[in-house]
Amino acid sequence: MLTHKQIQLLKLIHTRMEAEGVAPSFEEMKDALDLRSKSGIHRLITALEERGFIRRLAHRARAIEVLKLPESLTAGDGGKDTVVTLGTDRKPNTPARSEIAPGSVQALQIMGRIAAGTPIEALNQAVGDIVVPGSMVDGRSSFYALEVQGDSMIELGINDGDIVVIREQDTADDGDIVVALIEGHEATLKRFHRRNGKIALEAANPAYETRYLKDDQVAVQGRMVGLIRSY
Repeated sequence: MLTHKQIQLLKLIHTRMEAEGVAPSFEEMKDALDLRSKSGIHRLITALEERGFIRRLAHRARAIEVLKLPESLTAGDGGKDTVVTLGTDRKPNTPARSEIAPGSVQALQIMGRIAAGTPIEALNQAVGDIVVPGSMVDGRSSFYALEVQGDSMIELGINDGDIVVIREQDTADDGDIVVALIEGHEATLKRFHRRNGKIALEAANPAYETRYLKDDQVAVQGRMVGLIRSY
């Protein structure tokens, strides 16, 4: 079930895409939903993407594809949660490409440990496998998993020993949690921002300082889309 703000944003994106073929900017989304900052839009976008209603397209600015809609947005009934799926032709009830069946599972390779703290050496080989819910992956992208080492992201609920699910991509939006490769040999898990012409890799723990690096010092290796924790 989507929240009121999520439905508002999904309607805004869908309406603009239908009319102009391009999604509104994050600034326009923020103003339309009367939010104080764009970080709230990032959270809503991520939630819609994780629930399979939209997907962001790599290498293209403001590129968002609406995959499905709640029936309340197509039939005017605000009390229903039925989902209408959209395909590339954007007609209702057309299945999204390569959609993974609800309730399915997917095996991913664990590509070693990723530092949520001081960067560690880059990861280059699988050390095991893990089965994750199919809802975490979309069948259209490549995914892998990493074991978290350290506590620099603890305020976002990412703890030492957790397994994070990563979608492979080489671009990131402000606020994304990314696997960043620093100067070709150090890997770390941090929140990504662009500030004053530099890339900021931001921790979620006041004990760690934000690192500011030049574009050519950082390569995005993927974006975090899920987390697995054992108790």
